[in-house]
Amino acid sequence: MQYTEKVMEHFMNPHNVGVIENPSGYGKVGNASCGDIMEIFIKVEDNIITDVKFRTFGCASAIASSSISTELIMGKTVDEALALTNKKVVDALGGLPPVKMHCSVLAEEAIKLAIEDYLSKKDKKEEK
Repeated sequence: MQYTEKVMEHFMNPHNVGVIENPSGYGKVGNASCGDIMEIFIKVEDNIITDVKFRTFGCASAIASSSISTELIMGKTVDEALALTNKKVVDALGGLPPVKMHCSVLAEEAIKLAIEDYLSKKDKKEEK
């Protein structure tokens, strides 16, 4: 299996690894068939994602997809981050082997879950 230089860079030196205490939003996804588990933590201020961290248990593609996706949404508005697709993740990595495409989908899903979590908390606050 051949990985791009960008995939290897993000696998060997992943960016934004960690946990945000009391995050604005949190998303966790897993793929039972491959065993990958991804967690995304976001901090949102004035509708802008000001911090994002991830923890991923998985293969090189899963870690690289998590790492690059955090970079793609950092500093973006919530709506811009919601527009992130697995295709944008793959393009930013310079491609993924076909058998590893599901890793980019997990990254997209984890980010969307974190944003949905943030929006549901925000809606509850506004109702009070």
